Amino acid sequence: MLDANIKQQLNAYMDKLQQPIELVAAYDDSDKSQELRELLEELASMSDKISLRDEESADVRRPSFAINRVGTDVSVRFAGIPMGHEFTSLVLALLQVGGHPSKASQDLIEQIQELDGEFEFETYFSLSCQNCPDVVQALNLISVLNPKVKHTSIDGALFQDEVEQREVMAVPSVYLNGQPWGQGRMTLEEIVAKLDTNAGAKEAEKLNQKEAFDVLVIGGGPAGSAAAIYAARKGISTGLAAERFGGQVGDTMSIENLISVPYTEGPKLVSAMEQHVNEYDVDVMNLQRAEKLIPAENRGGLHEVRLANGASLKSRTVILSTGARWRQMGVPGEEEYRNKGVAYCPHCDGPLFKGKRVAVIGGGNSGVEAAIDLAGIVGHVTLIEFGEQMRADEVLQKKLRSLKNVDIVTSGQTTEIVGENGKVSGLNYKDRTTGEEHHVELEGVFVQIGLVPNTEWLKGDIELSQHGEVIINERNETSIPGVFAAGDATTVPYKQIVISMGEGSKASLSAFDFLIRNSAE
Repeated sequence: MLDANIKQQLNAYMDKLQQPIELVAAYDDSDKSQELRELLEELASMSDKISLRDEESADVRRPSFAINRVGTDVSVRFAGIPMGHEFTSLVLALLQVGGHPSKASQDLIEQIQELDGEFEFETYFSLSCQNCPDVVQALNLISVLNPKVKHTSIDGALFQDEVEQREVMAVPSVYLNGQPWGQGRMTLEEIVAKLDTNAGAKEAEKLNQKEAFDVLVIGGGPAGSAAAIYAARKGISTGLAAERFGGQVGDTMSIENLISVPYTEGPKLVSAMEQHVNEYDVDVMNLQRAEKLIPAENRGGLHEVRLANGASLKSRTVILSTGARWRQMGVPGEEEYRNKGVAYCPHCDGPLFKGKRVAVIGGGNSGVEAAIDLAGIVGHVTLIEFGEQMRADEVLQKKLRSLKNVDIVTSGQTTEIVGENGKVSGLNYKDRTTGEEHHVELEGVFVQIGLVPNTEWLKGDIELSQHGEVIINERNETSIPGVFAAGDATTVPYKQIVISMGEGSKASLSAFDFLIRNSAE
């Protein structure tokens, strides 16, 4: 089941187990059960602190297994075989149930341990989803730290009947006590904040007590991370407030154009960025959404940024790096059927549409890559491009045209997404050349039509382009002295990770130059 290299790595991890654990397996007659049996037997052979036994209860999913701390109520359960992106979740669960300490902050650990109530979580994931492990690992850790919390992770592709019954059409999908609770990527901090109803007020009180920064970075993606590092290296007080550290990079599957790094994946890059930022004296304030920028009254004075939780942060300079998000089509049915057939991440949600008919909206690189990936999973793909021809690289177009289960529509304007019984059943589009209306019957629509800058909160306070981008000059200066901007939220051309990193660094150097040339009046 496991190759020699992985076994060697796992053996090293299993040496870190501090308390005995048992694997409790529930099998059936399927091939997947046989695979699971082989995996669990291999794991049990790696440490004398691991035992294996069969599940006695009939009222559990099969194939599945629990990881129990012997003699306690500490337990997590996987329904399916957690390989692929979830293999790390398996390793962490083994370690944490086995007593190996978490790297979470002590404040967060105490907040988890103080949660009161009965919480029975179920998370549906797919093995190709790069966002799912964050949710699975977070809920597993919470259940290890607080016995009032139970968690089962479920491979949606393996339990299709259950997925159909609950109409799960996007992953990760989280249920709490049998009811839908959350969808999409969530960090440990986000989940705890959602469970702890007093978290927002307590955090706002802490933030309001902070001293003014020299540099305050808004946004934690590649531009924001680079800006914070460059500022901290100058020895000046630096804060970073982000709604989600890593931003959209965390939703990116493969990255092959970051110079000196031939290949990585979004979540790995986010983890590396966060680790790098934390090596410096940067006050990182995650889960903080900026809502209002109040410029300084005098050049060199203090700018104020008001947050959604009611707190305010002040700083002599501000670097705006709020990034961008997926652009929506804005047609009838899109919002109504979001996560009910309308999706934006083919890597995450593609396996849920195995054997079904889907459409991809957009003929750029993202759209064509999505269509190629989906063609290997779903029954049929219809790609619809608004323009007269696709805009993707020719090598991608050639690959797409070679696939037998793909239809390509150009000059197609999607006009409506339609559904039945609460989920997508088709879409309508118009031929922009002839004006003829068409209907396509399908079960899923993947939207891949570009990005929208996250700058709505800045309207009226700073100069924006007609596309909503923050207008900057070659020094990343905005229309407000002492306020700089970088990355996908700005007018800089070519929205690329490597460019955002460079722009964030440049913005930070410009902010430092501003500070040494302007004293508070």
